[in-house]
Amino acid sequence: MAGDICASRGDRIDDKHRLNVPRLIDVMLVLLLIVMVAAPIAAADIDVDVPALTAKSTARAGKPLYLTLNSDHTLRIGGSPVVRDDLRTVIDRSVGGDKQTRILVRADRNVDYGSLMEVMDLLRDAGYSRVALVGLEMVTVLPPSAALP
Repeated sequence: MAGDICASRGDRIDDKHRLNVPRLIDVMLVLLLIVMVAAPIAAADIDVDVPALTAKSTARAGKPLYLTLNSDHTLRIGGSPVVRDDLRTVIDRSVGGDKQTRILVRADRNVDYGSLMEVMDLLRDAGYSRVALVGLEMVTVLPPSAALP
């Protein structure tokens, strides 16, 4: 009976009420791709393993002072241990008060970032601005076939 009513008015149900399914699928696939690409970019938890480097070391004038931060958060200058409260006086004595001396900080891989920043703050408060971090140099080994011309 309903089919007869629509037919009597001349309306075509097929033309008015058909969904365009292929376009809906295309839109959904585009949205899925956007989510798949954006999700890894928006990840807040990023695992960082920084200590190895590939840059070549450069020779510099003057002898730097090496400050080591061990995994148990103890400090050493050269081979002798240093208490954090005495760090300024020990460095001043080691470099003769020269604030332009380069200080190279070697931190253990297991030292947290906050402890490393505390040491960097102690050095900055002591007046030493030429501070750099030391990492291991990575040696790339070429396969035997790549070494031959």
